[in-house]
Amino acid sequence: MKTPGIRIFVLLILPTLWLATSHSADLSSPKIDEEIVKQEEIFKSEGERRPEGYVVNRSLSDYKDALSPGFERSLAKLGPKDRWLDIGAGEGQAILDYYTRSDDLGHSVTPERRGAKAQAVAISIEDRRQPLWHLTAAGLETNQIQYFFNKRMRDYSIDVLGKFKLITDLLGGFSYTDQLSSFMDKVLQLLDLKGSFYTLLQDVKSEGGTNEPFYANSPYLTEIANADGSEVKVCSWLKAITCVEVTCELKTHWKPPVEVYRIHKVCNAVTVPALAKIKYGAGTPPERRFLLKK
Repeated sequence: MKTPGIRIFVLLILPTLWLATSHSADLSSPKIDEEIVKQEEIFKSEGERRPEGYVVNRSLSDYKDALSPGFERSLAKLGPKDRWLDIGAGEGQAILDYYTRSDDLGHSVTPERRGAKAQAVAISIEDRRQPLWHLTAAGLETNQIQYFFNKRMRDYSIDVLGKFKLITDLLGGFSYTDQLSSFMDKVLQLLDLKGSFYTLLQDVKSEGGTNEPFYANSPYLTEIANADGSEVKVCSWLKAITCVEVTCELKTHWKPPVEVYRIHKVCNAVTVPALAKIKYGAGTPPERRFLLKK
């Protein structure tokens, strides 16, 4: 994977009036609705119609390269009673690699441990499964690997999906959703106590604040602001969630750069600071603006 994604849409940047936005609900406008329709077309795209930056076949090696360093160890430590959820899984190649390529689990793990695989669940908006998925599933125990599609994360209940020791999202829902706080709330509901969620965002203001927007004369892809217009870094917003420990790391060798996150759940009384959507522009990933509600 040369880059985690390529931004392909040049968006008209309008002045953002943070203070004019309602504190109680998302801003609804024909422009936002139009952009969400465009985004749906990207999700449904196939073959040559699929934009270059919308990748559906990332391997487990790509996950290891892109996510926080702890991801590889967290995956290797999973046992047969544990469960792994991959959000935005596309063809589910990372899960297939997990079952067929023991070398992707880390050299420090014994061969015996490598043979004890966790149950893995893939979620994708569209059904991107290839023949290899069906072939692999047929050779495993029933429901050892599962694939859910045609729904958003918010539409799945815990009764349907269950709970997970490990959740990953490599340019999936966390990068694309227009309801970021609701998405995080659902992820943390599904995450086991002491479990970890690994994800990232590209072209975002880092925790250290050392990076500028990657594209000239454009904003960051994901931005959050207070009601007074002051900036809230995504890392700071994540760290404001109760009952989690968060680490943030900027990887500047990616083009655009990515900030990678590990969210570790340490208690169950989770509260996610609410965000209101105030702008959404279709892309791979989309350009998003959120207002922190009070």
